[in-house]
Amino acid sequence: MKTTNEITQWGTRSVSYWMIMPIVFGIIFVGVRFMIDPVVSAKGFGIPFSNAADIAYGRIKGIRDIFSGLALLPLLFARMQRAAAYVFTAAIMIPLSDCLTILAINGSADLTHLLIHGLTALYMSITSFLIFKNI
Repeated sequence: MKTTNEITQWGTRSVSYWMIMPIVFGIIFVGVRFMIDPVVSAKGFGIPFSNAADIAYGRIKGIRDIFSGLALLPLLFARMQRAAAYVFTAAIMIPLSDCLTILAINGSADLTHLLIHGLTALYMSITSFLIFKNI
């Protein structure tokens, strides 16, 4: 049994805490970028718009990305490790499905965008493992 002094407090001294930050602020940035300039953002995502009506979908994606980042911030600030771990782990499906969508639409030749989304999913998986291990 651990004493109070032996129990580690998850937070600013934890590697996993800081590994979440680039994802949180990165996805908020991506969302803001989609809201401001959806055409350029869609190209950066890997699937450019085919007509002007697609811009609305870019803005819809933007607000969802912003929400994804903001959903984790209170959990981080409150140092709610278990809740952050579950939300962050569930969010791995986003870059994973983005990677599979790029593969389905652009094929394996679009290695750049496959790597962006695939490596993000891998990074998030490693981070999730570390959160659950209290590192």
